[in-house]
Amino acid sequence: MRRIISPGIAVLLLLLLDLYVFQAISTVTQSLPLTLRGSIYFIYWAVCALTAGTFVFTSRERGATRSPFLTYLISTLFIIFGSKLVVVLFLLVDDAVRLGKVALNSMSTVPDFDPSRSVLLNQVALLVAAVPFVAFMYGMMKGAYDYRVKRIKLRLPHLPQAFDGYKMLQISDLHTGSFNSTAPLKEAVALINKQEADLVFFTGDLVNNLASEVQQHIPTLKQIRAKEGVFSVLGNHDYADYVRWESPEAKRQNLQTLIQSHGKMGWQLLLNEHRVIQKDGQKIAVLGVENWGNRAGFPKYGRLEEAYRGTEGVPFKVLLSHDPSHWDGEVNQKYQDIDLMLAGHTHGMQFGLNIPGLKWSPVQYVYKQWAGLYQKGRQYLYVNTGLGFLGYPGRVGFLPEITVFELQKA
Repeated sequence: MRRIISPGIAVLLLLLLDLYVFQAISTVTQSLPLTLRGSIYFIYWAVCALTAGTFVFTSRERGATRSPFLTYLISTLFIIFGSKLVVVLFLLVDDAVRLGKVALNSMSTVPDFDPSRSVLLNQVALLVAAVPFVAFMYGMMKGAYDYRVKRIKLRLPHLPQAFDGYKMLQISDLHTGSFNSTAPLKEAVALINKQEADLVFFTGDLVNNLASEVQQHIPTLKQIRAKEGVFSVLGNHDYADYVRWESPEAKRQNLQTLIQSHGKMGWQLLLNEHRVIQKDGQKIAVLGVENWGNRAGFPKYGRLEEAYRGTEGVPFKVLLSHDPSHWDGEVNQKYQDIDLMLAGHTHGMQFGLNIPGLKWSPVQYVYKQWAGLYQKGRQYLYVNTGLGFLGYPGRVGFLPEITVFELQKA
C-alpha cells in the first residue's frame, strides 16, 4: 500500500505539535525554579525526540514482527501523543480568547486586557490530559490481564428439557502473538476450568497473523477442559490476510499449520460444519463457520448453508461465527431457527466506558452489535469482547472476558 504521508512530513507535523503543546508546559512552569524547569523541559523534548525516532524506525520496518519491548514503547508514546491532542484543544480555546483580547485592545486607546496565556486554563489542560494518560497506562499495566468471568442466564423456549441447566463457556480473540510469556494464559485457563462447563467455545482469532505465534501456548491451551469438549472456529486474523507472503503456497501452509494446532490442543475446529450433542436421548446442534464479515474488506469465507445442512430436525442450535455482523448480514435473515449465535471480533475496541447503566466505545459507530447480549425475536447474539489484545497491549473499560452461559428451559 502506498504511504499516505512520508516519514519526513510526519516528523515535521509532530515537531509542530510538540512546539504548540510546549507553550502549555512553559506557561504552567514559569514560576518554578530554573533548575527544575530545565529538567522538565529536557524530559519533554527527550520524549519528543524518542517519539520521532521511533516513528521513523517503525515506518522503515513496516510489516516486521515487533518485540514486546517495542510494542509497549510504541503504545506508551502513542498514549502521550493522544494526551497532547487533549492539550491542543484547550490551547486553541486559549488562543481564541487571546485573539479576542487583542481585538478589544486594538479598539481602545487604553489596553484593558492581558493577551498572555491563561495559567489556569493551561493547568486545566494538563490535568485533563493526564486522565486518559493514566487510564491507558493503567490499562497496559493491569487491564490487559484482569480476567473477568461474566455469567449469563438464558431462558430458551426451544431448549430440550434434558439440557436445562446446561453450562456453556465462551472465549474469543486470544491473539496469542501479543503475549510476552505463557503465564497470563495459564492463569486464564485455570479460571476457565474452574467454571466446570459442559461445553467450551472459542470464536476465532487464535493468532495475530502467523501460526507460529500459538506454538509456545499449545501446552497451556491444551489444558482447557469441558465435559463435552472444546469447539472452535477461525477469525479474520487466522487467515494471515494482513501479511505479505512470498507465495500463495506459503500462506496456505500457514493456515494448515494453524488448523493442525487446534487439533494438537484437542479443540474440534468447525470449518463450515456442525456437531450434534446428545443428552438423555435429546439433541442440540453446534454449528461453526469460517469467518464471514458483512463489512467491506472482510472476506466471506463462511458457508453457513453447509454447516446448517443436516440440523434441520434439531430443535436447538448454537452458531459459532467470529464476526457479529454475520448476525444481521445473514443469520437472522435466512436461518431464524438458530437460537444463539456467539461472536467476538470487536474487542470492545479495548477501550470505553463499561459501568452499570452506561456502555460506550468508539467501536459502536462501526458495529451495530459490538459487546454483550442482543435479541431479535427468538434469537440471541452474544458478542464476547475477547480474552487477548491486539495493537494496544492493554484494556480500559472492556476487560478480558470469559463468558459462562447457563441455559434454562423457558
